[in-house]
Amino acid sequence: MNKRRGTTPPGRIHIIGGSLRGSRLAVPALPGLRPTPQRLRQTVFDWLAPVIAGANVLDAFAGSGALGIEALSRGARAATFIERDAAQARAIEADLARLHRDSATVRCGDALRILSEPAAGNFDIVFIDPPFDGALWGQSFALLDAGDWLAPDAWVYAEAGKIDAWEVPDRWLLHRQREAGAVRGTLYRVAAA
Repeated sequence: MNKRRGTTPPGRIHIIGGSLRGSRLAVPALPGLRPTPQRLRQTVFDWLAPVIAGANVLDAFAGSGALGIEALSRGARAATFIERDAAQARAIEADLARLHRDSATVRCGDALRILSEPAAGNFDIVFIDPPFDGALWGQSFALLDAGDWLAPDAWVYAEAGKIDAWEVPDRWLLHRQREAGAVRGTLYRVAAA
């Protein structure tokens, strides 16, 4: 991750584990796009290792698509990506095609609007990593919890700046948290309703 706010210079990141290890993903110059630091991404997937195989995954603010593609690489059954930038949504589709991942869907649109619609499926793991300057965590959590988006005993990973704060639904239990530079990763276990 290059900057907390603003534009990230274009570049490349790579998948760090699983069947696609070493595969490269393009990182365009988009406002607010900051791919998850490799060290934190490794930690998150170490946390999720016991539950990733066969999981249905939602990458709600996809950006580069690295979190969802990393999940597919590590054995997730399917992944849905939501990305508001049309060119970046096409880039994620191109990466998925190049990597022969046909169990993935890319939806182009605003994540909050999509999450306010009827659920597109029950997701076992959800990644919420919006642009930091939008303060979209609390709204995203509320929409996920109110809709039928989460499978029983789902996991929700949120990525934010160290100073960012939010509230979570009562049944969301803090499982793990880690800081890497200016970024904080938090994993919640969602208790059955």
